[in-house]
Amino acid sequence: MGNRIPFRVQPMLATLVLQPFERSGWVYEEKYDGDRTLAYKEGDRVRLLSRNGIDRTERYPRIVAAIAKLRPATVLLDGEMVVFDAKNVSRFQLLQEGKDEPTYAVFDCLYCDGKDLRREPLRVRRQWMDKAIGSGNALLPSHRLAANGLKAFAIARKHGYEGLVAKDLDSPYIEGRSRKWLKVKIHQEDEFVIVGYTKPAGSRKYFSALLLGAHEKSELRYVGKVGTGFDGKTLEALYRKFQPLAQSGAPVANPPREKDVVYLTPRLVAQISYEELTRDQKLRQPVYLGLRDDKAARDVVMPEGEA
Repeated sequence: MGNRIPFRVQPMLATLVLQPFERSGWVYEEKYDGDRTLAYKEGDRVRLLSRNGIDRTERYPRIVAAIAKLRPATVLLDGEMVVFDAKNVSRFQLLQEGKDEPTYAVFDCLYCDGKDLRREPLRVRRQWMDKAIGSGNALLPSHRLAANGLKAFAIARKHGYEGLVAKDLDSPYIEGRSRKWLKVKIHQEDEFVIVGYTKPAGSRKYFSALLLGAHEKSELRYVGKVGTGFDGKTLEALYRKFQPLAQSGAPVANPPREKDVVYLTPRLVAQISYEELTRDQKLRQPVYLGLRDDKAARDVVMPEGEA
């Protein structure tokens, strides 16, 4: 069979849990915000495949070249294509923009020099991985945060990572979703001014989404809309609060291109959970948490993000 890896795999996927934890025999790694990629090196040939089998080889020539230079004649690596921001935090948006060189953050090795490692425990596979990839700018071993899971979560939250992935060191590589790998996401929370709402569609009553803003210097700027986190009672209560505040013009300097919008005098402040504030100052995956009455709208300023 020569330098052929005799199988193709579906990636092992972590199961989401809501709270960080500490567990003996587990390790806690940075959760990267990128493009999950399996890398096959078979002699002189390198192929990069996405989690659903799409060929990414031509997209990442620098990574291909780095893998081609690895010592093993055959190797199968699992990891994430990432681009880091100025604070060394991976950002999917930066990867999509394609302006910066990506790094391959590697966290597993499933085959090396003719040996199938899938049934080996993670602690053994990691040793093979570290030896196979060595050190270099294009290939990065995944970052382990702390031996204690609660401390690891605190580190991830402090640095603004997407979250952490906890892994059982004794686990084999299990294709598909597994509870031997668990992920904990980190949601940021901030206050935002409610600057309007979109009219309801379908079976939704009262409104579809809230339009949100925050002050940057002397301007109130639109940062996105949130359409989740409401039940029927909340929808009705908010709608009643909105009626005396309706106005004809947009209160933000950069109004959105939205249809069926009702703009509001910017007085109400909402608490919002979200993944990140993107480079173009838009909220990613926001969730409405409630109104705040302890902060004036004029005091709501733009959170730190990728501005």
